[in-house]
Amino acid sequence: MREIIFDTETTGLDPREDRVIELGGVELHNRFPTGRTFHTFINPQGRPVHPEALAVHGISDDQLRDKPTFAEIGPQWLDFVGDARLVAHNAGFDMSFLDAEFTRIGLACFDAARVVDTLQIARRKHPMGPNSLDALCKRYGISNAHRTKHGALLDSELLAEVYIELAGGRQAALVLETREATVEVSDSGARIEVVTTRTRTRPLAPRLSDAERAAHGALVSRLGEGALWRRTVHYAETSEAAGD
Repeated sequence: MREIIFDTETTGLDPREDRVIELGGVELHNRFPTGRTFHTFINPQGRPVHPEALAVHGISDDQLRDKPTFAEIGPQWLDFVGDARLVAHNAGFDMSFLDAEFTRIGLACFDAARVVDTLQIARRKHPMGPNSLDALCKRYGISNAHRTKHGALLDSELLAEVYIELAGGRQAALVLETREATVEVSDSGARIEVVTTRTRTRPLAPRLSDAERAAHGALVSRLGEGALWRRTVHYAETSEAAGD
């Protein structure tokens, strides 16, 4: 299952008038981060950043003057999301802004059935709250010390960790692998990080010694012909090594 954890920053609180000025997303596959991300700042086309919004995210009008418009980055965002499920904290806020932006450029909005709101999940799981992103990070022991201001990509990365915990907690990967990451920058300036997984050229050395294998084979041989261990490849290899 592929999911995109995402967040937006905006010029204000009214999606009818205000604009999206930052968009970030993190890809999960089966609730595990792939390392692939999307991030871009967006020119609000003359809509000034409200002072209260500036105090939250710190993104000024001057920082946005040379950035691409939503019409330029919208199709790239759709390509990045693909058919994945969308996950956001207080998703109604973010989706109302994205829907307004897509409507302005004549593109279809996302189906609401594809959207998961982690705030609603948190409220059901922790009805006594608080359930802000900062509060959930604290509850689950996720460091957010570097979050001095809101940021679309940073908040998406933190929310991805929170979402994994809300969904039942982390699970260690069963396969050891190495990864190579490259960053693709589109013509509009959107950054998409692509991670390529490499397999090991040589398998890891076995952790059992020959003596341990022989001892285990001797134990199984005393269990009788009906022992389930006798049906395994491991037992056959052990018996062969022991000369049985």
